[in-house]
Amino acid sequence: MIETARLILRPWREDDRGAFAAIINTPAMMADFGGVKDRAGIDRLFDKRIDDQARNGHSFWAVELHSGEIVGSVGIRVAHDYPGLPVEGMRELGWRIAEAHWGTGLAHEAAKAAINWGWANIDTPFLAAWTTAGNTRSWGLMERLGMTRRVDLDCRDPDGSCPDDNLIVYTMDRPQ
Repeated sequence: MIETARLILRPWREDDRGAFAAIINTPAMMADFGGVKDRAGIDRLFDKRIDDQARNGHSFWAVELHSGEIVGSVGIRVAHDYPGLPVEGMRELGWRIAEAHWGTGLAHEAAKAAINWGWANIDTPFLAAWTTAGNTRSWGLMERLGMTRRVDLDCRDPDGSCPDDNLIVYTMDRPQ
């Protein structure tokens, strides 16, 4: 568990499944991920979070306010599902914060906490993050976090769920 001034980042639990679906599976949230998914698709995404935690000891965790309200998913995972692409196997920093909390700094606060946790607990020379070129909120946060665009790592979305099928990649080196 990671705690910040406003947030707690923790592994997902089975009883979080409904909250996860309500936050993640909205038209605005899924606009850059191929649109709203059926329940089976969202369940698979939730199951990936649980599996990543079990396999690697970390994942895109549940993000909750100190009040207990779940407001998103932020963390670091191993990108096992990008076979043959430049990002395969990288430690991916990622975030999704509920629409009601967009523009409040929660994604930045949670991402910084995940980065700090990553440097303290994961032996990796860098962290990476990716999105589509049209997702300005996401790559804008990457830049505010101090990440650098890596055109040499840009690639196609392996499952074709991104609107233009192209992913832009940013990285951040481990501090010296």
